[in-house]
Amino acid sequence: MSDHILTLNAGSSSLKFALFALGELACKAIGQIEGLGTDPSLTLRNGAGEKILVDPLEGERFVGDHAKGLSVVLETLHDRFPDVRVAGIGHRVVHGGLTYKTHVRVTPEVVADLAKLNALAPLHQPHNLSGIMAASEAFPDAPQVACFDTAFHRDQPFVNDAFALPWSFYDEGVRRYGFHGLSYEYVTGQLAAIAPFHAEGRVVVCHLGSGASMCAIRGGNSVATTMGFSALDGLPMGTRPGHLDPGVLLYLMTEKGMNASDISDLLYKRSGLKGLSGISNDMRDLLASENPRAKQAIDYFVFRVRREIGGMAAVLEGLDAIVFCGGIGEHAAPIRESVLEAMEWIGVELDLARNRANQGIISSDRSRVRVFVIPTNEELMIARHTSALLV
Repeated sequence: MSDHILTLNAGSSSLKFALFALGELACKAIGQIEGLGTDPSLTLRNGAGEKILVDPLEGERFVGDHAKGLSVVLETLHDRFPDVRVAGIGHRVVHGGLTYKTHVRVTPEVVADLAKLNALAPLHQPHNLSGIMAASEAFPDAPQVACFDTAFHRDQPFVNDAFALPWSFYDEGVRRYGFHGLSYEYVTGQLAAIAPFHAEGRVVVCHLGSGASMCAIRGGNSVATTMGFSALDGLPMGTRPGHLDPGVLLYLMTEKGMNASDISDLLYKRSGLKGLSGISNDMRDLLASENPRAKQAIDYFVFRVRREIGGMAAVLEGLDAIVFCGGIGEHAAPIRESVLEAMEWIGVELDLARNRANQGIISSDRSRVRVFVIPTNEELMIARHTSALLV
């Protein structure tokens, strides 16, 4: 038997997982179940990224919740890799609040603390905790580690941490936490290996996917990010609106009679690209569509990214590099092109051929600001932190 680390990333309707050999952390398998409770399907790839299994999970194998999902994942991994022993389990946990500035071993007290933050990340936190509970039942003797998306941002300066509300709210924890920290941490480390000079400078990382945010990073440290108290702020996302005037919410309550539950459903599930387009929350669908609303949704997304790049450059007092990551950032060349079009004023000159070929560097040789495309790997980041806390 060989010892491995299992990583779990539980979302609202998905369960991502990966298996890493303890020690060198070589990836043995990576996969996900999508469509939990509706149209579940499991995809499994080997360490080289080659697809080795697609299972539609129909009939008796239907997966309706995370507990059943984890059961299917473990069954699949055992069948494919019978010599593997799970020595530790690492979980992506979206919110660590004020208490958890670093990643920690899971205890009942930790779980109780994290459950109090469910309202701050309702699309993710309850499911992250469901994954922890399901894994505890499956592996009662294996240490579990909670890896927080907020941890990367917790040392931001006060002006990027606070809202202009009475101080008592700040003391209670009403602050700008920021998210996607595991992705930013990984990408920052990769940039340091690829281009150490730029990594030590002023960098804007654009994590663009179904969830989207951006982070201003100086010397490898987060100094500002577009997401705030919750995962709703900043850029428009698949089903979330991004930046929104609070007065809109007051209007919805007083004039439309919407309660907290109604507004939560609107902001988390019916807005963003899906709401604007009326078609889909998937950028691939919108790029393929000829519907004018699809184009308008794309234009709005691009506009907000461009606007935030300008704001981040102001925070950093200049710019040395831009990095794209996430599903859209890594694969949607037309979006990157639209974002960087006519950005010479900030020092960016895009190389169209490199961009359309999805190369690692997509800026021209003359560009003062270098632009990188770096695939993120939150699972490996989780495995690294888990490994460090097993000793």
